Amino acid sequence: MNLNMFTNNPTNPVDVKDRSISELTDAMLTTGFQGRKLAESVQAWHNMLKEDDITILMGLTGAMVPAGMRKIISYLIQNRMIDCLVSTGANIFHDCHEALGKKHYVGSHLADDEKLFQHGVDRIYDVFAVEEEFRGVDHLIADFAKTLEDRPYSSREFMHILGKEIARRSGGDDSDSIIVSAYKHGVPIFTPALCDSSIGIGLAIARRGGCTANVDQIKDVDEITQIVERSHKTGVIYVGGGVPKNFIQQTEVIASIMGMDIGGHDYAIQYTTDVPHWGGLSGCTFDEGVSWGKIAPHAKKVQVFVDATIALPIVSHALHEKTRGSDRSYPVFDWNDNSGLKIIRSRA
Repeated sequence: MNLNMFTNNPTNPVDVKDRSISELTDAMLTTGFQGRKLAESVQAWHNMLKEDDITILMGLTGAMVPAGMRKIISYLIQNRMIDCLVSTGANIFHDCHEALGKKHYVGSHLADDEKLFQHGVDRIYDVFAVEEEFRGVDHLIADFAKTLEDRPYSSREFMHILGKEIARRSGGDDSDSIIVSAYKHGVPIFTPALCDSSIGIGLAIARRGGCTANVDQIKDVDEITQIVERSHKTGVIYVGGGVPKNFIQQTEVIASIMGMDIGGHDYAIQYTTDVPHWGGLSGCTFDEGVSWGKIAPHAKKVQVFVDATIALPIVSHALHEKTRGSDRSYPVFDWNDNSGLKIIRSRA
């Protein structure tokens, strides 16, 4: 039996020596298990960034901002390593909280939660926050919403205007903030489950106070589908799964129903701790997505079963090293055309 088809690529143990993070991830390409998958995700993302005509969409779930991943997402936006962000409302709320000078705190998962409640402290596993400070941001968002016109807004429009307001209140510093970086760099943020967050709480407070502005989530569906329909290629990166993952995935199905057979996303990367055998979307494989037409059969597909707070620092530093001096072609979105979205290309 000729074994060459199976045995022509031996593993290569990682040795310990002085090297950069990107050199380490390159070395991990010939190891096994999730270490290799993490390295393959860096390789796939880097290849995406070298494409001349691709739009990269990121889905962001989990308490990534409280866990300290905020500056990484901001860096990805500022350096156009992603072109569109679909996030939980919670991550954007926590980002606004920090942009306004408030903090999250190193805590412990062993804390007495009854005592935390008595002291007005909220716990997110081993991270603490002050409830009264959160409520202050709730009311700030409510007051902001009361200044809006009486019309439907997509969450993209709402986040753009809120980003402008947070930039004003924070002095315009975009070095840390996700929403301010997105506002300044033209990266749209969609929050398709906005009501399931403290931003939704702020909007409910505003409605009780007579605010008639409304976030139209079906407008969201149409706008993000236009991004995919009018892009030559698309790549997707999911931090976790949940609503942002399917919100991005379903754009391919909607486009097909509307008569545009665009064939599925061309790259797909996911960092998740969920698994496929429970039948949930957050853990389902990209191969399963092929059956729906959400992922192209030829797509480069990499799923890494890892805590995103481990993956994101490693992957972002590796990409930072690999892309120094690059002038990536990225999409610029013009939402002012009466015929709908117009996309032009620019270079970093």
